Amino acid sequence: MIKNGKGGGNTKTGLVFEGKTDLTTFLNNQNGYRVTDDIVFYNDKEVERIFKKHGFYRYLKEIGIDWTKIISKKLLPDDSIYVIINNTLFIIECKYQQVNGSVDEKLQTCDFKKKQYQKLMSQVNIDVGYIYLLSEWFKNPKYKDVRDYIISMHCQYYFEYIPLTKLGLPVPKNNEER
Repeated sequence: MIKNGKGGGNTKTGLVFEGKTDLTTFLNNQNGYRVTDDIVFYNDKEVERIFKKHGFYRYLKEIGIDWTKIISKKLLPDDSIYVIINNTLFIIECKYQQVNGSVDEKLQTCDFKKKQYQKLMSQVNIDVGYIYLLSEWFKNPKYKDVRDYIISMHCQYYFEYIPLTKLGLPVPKNNEER
């Protein structure tokens, strides 16, 4: 996401998911990981499921949830990741900006959207985490209040990368330090 640059280089948490590529492609390129039909395996053990946009609703149908009886409008997450080991669905919204625009206000919707996803997943006792993957643009001090609001709503944000350990995913030993 950094124009002509690299992101995530200052982390010491190891393996990271960078916003320049989708999570499936990223994981398929990591030692020990394999993604087949949106199921993520680490050392041949199923660890998570990945859903993009409408894929999330196919998963809901698979687990017996009729979303139309719970919420009034379909929400389409950029990425959603169900991490089996910690029974948590993470909604990941990628927000990239290089100039002023409408994305600014979308950051203020995390509370409502997280609650909608919680309504859906409460049917099967799955916890929900809501994370923004932001471009460097949002480090500007004018977004401090919005960033504070995101945290106050028990949502999270990261710039350019999300540490996979934050999602509860294993970090291959050869990727522990960057």
